[in-house]
Amino acid sequence: MKQYFNILKIIVCIGITLPSCAKKIVGEIPQIKVERKRTSELMLVLDSLSKITPNTLYTKISTSYKDSNQEVSFKTSVRMIKDSAITAMITYAGIPIVNSIITKDSLQFTNKKDRCFVKTTLKILRQELGVDFDYKNLQEILLGHPLGYNSQQKYYQIHDPYSYIVSSHRKREIKKMERKNFDDFILKYYFTNDRLGIKKIEIENNKDSTYISVNYKSKKNIENYWIPDEVEIRIAIKKNIILIMLNYEKIEVNQEQEIYFTIPENYEHCN
Repeated sequence: MKQYFNILKIIVCIGITLPSCAKKIVGEIPQIKVERKRTSELMLVLDSLSKITPNTLYTKISTSYKDSNQEVSFKTSVRMIKDSAITAMITYAGIPIVNSIITKDSLQFTNKKDRCFVKTTLKILRQELGVDFDYKNLQEILLGHPLGYNSQQKYYQIHDPYSYIVSSHRKREIKKMERKNFDDFILKYYFTNDRLGIKKIEIENNKDSTYISVNYKSKKNIENYWIPDEVEIRIAIKKNIILIMLNYEKIEVNQEQEIYFTIPENYEHCN
């Protein structure tokens, strides 16, 4: 069961019977030139997207995980209460095996098979990925929001004839960082060609060879919220390459959700 704990540590850095469930394909056909837009227009889109958050989310996700050492598929049931808590239950072959809860300052797991638990903090993601993720970042990935967006920060448009791209650094700064091997993270947002959403997010640090790509391949409109439908996450870190595919099979927003997590008294600390 240890492999599922390690996998879940990584997945937390990511997460129908309702009307209006049209699917939006986010990755457009390449090599179609886009009309030039002012950076300020794109920033308004980023700012707007960062604020459109449902109060609750429930979804079942079919998860496929592959790295240099293993390949496994399982189901994940996720419940989220805005800015409060996220729970994730992993089931394998229809059997619940790992339950977890993520809050602003803690990360807890229970292993039902081995009857043990783990209590830690989100700092563990730094050990796994080399990137400091907080609760807000995990919520952003789950909802398809602009990861790490800060309205007080200066952003720059990377002019590309086929894409709208906004970056945390200027293009010349990025080239300089690549030449001199600077220890700093570069964050890029790739917009849909209609500028109504984010289709891909990239995080890169040249010094420690960290690269993370979150590709929202399609989204669904659920009660006027564009929620991810199919997500591809690629993570390249030292000595390992990770591919995670998430397929959202059921989505509910703004419906009452109960966050329930308990550690049975007879559980011990996991080794």
